[in-house]
Amino acid sequence: MSRQKSGARREQIVRMAASDGLANVEDLSARLGVTPSTIRRDLALLTAEGKLARTYGGALSLEPHPEASLRQRLGEAYDAKRAIAAWAVGQIVPGENVLLDGGSTTTALAQELTGFTNLSVTTTGLTVLDVLAEAENIEVIVLGGRLRIISQSFVGPVTEVSLERMSFDRAFMGADGVRVDRGINEKDLEQTRLKELMMGRADRVYVLAHGAKLGQGPFHAWAVMPPRWTLVTDDSAPAAEVRRFEDKGIEVVVVTPAEAPTN
Repeated sequence: MSRQKSGARREQIVRMAASDGLANVEDLSARLGVTPSTIRRDLALLTAEGKLARTYGGALSLEPHPEASLRQRLGEAYDAKRAIAAWAVGQIVPGENVLLDGGSTTTALAQELTGFTNLSVTTTGLTVLDVLAEAENIEVIVLGGRLRIISQSFVGPVTEVSLERMSFDRAFMGADGVRVDRGINEKDLEQTRLKELMMGRADRVYVLAHGAKLGQGPFHAWAVMPPRWTLVTDDSAPAAEVRRFEDKGIEVVVVTPAEAPTN
């Protein structure tokens, strides 16, 4: 392979590591269409140049991955999140017991729920609670615990113990990233553990993630997915990433911002 192509490939490896957090040899080999030995040589060179830090089985980006606060994320991909929420609310049947994760897209879903009657909503998120606080015909239950300020949601053993005593018809989950091979990505290990427990208590699980989050994993904490779940995203999602999920038998719903209600 020419020096120019090798250089372009190494630049792509650095970008992928910055996006995903961790560059894995086998994954990079498959995605870039070269042998694992070629990837190992690339990683060795990039490590020597100070662009990556070598780990067992791959390399780690040296660029920091700060976690955005929920306040910052509320305004991101606003139309896509509204479209996703509009589809999600259509799945809920009056009389059901629904679980909402904390996050910006689940907050958009809570806004869609305010006109419901005969519904029970349990949540870990403060912004979801704020939206539903005056919804007189909705029973609202909060899974308390330790407040994680940056995500405005509760985590920890107190939250987990409360969850053990409940079950749900549907759970709607948020994510910092979602990959077909690893599941839901978050900054915090405690948060990923809680997400796994939440999904295990629901009959139907939906992951609400706008297109930019598909295939991404900027952090190193992962929630393992249940055997059956539905990914709900928008039409900005890369077609190749959508196919990755579908090829694994995961139901994928792709909505467009035009489907969001205007009021």
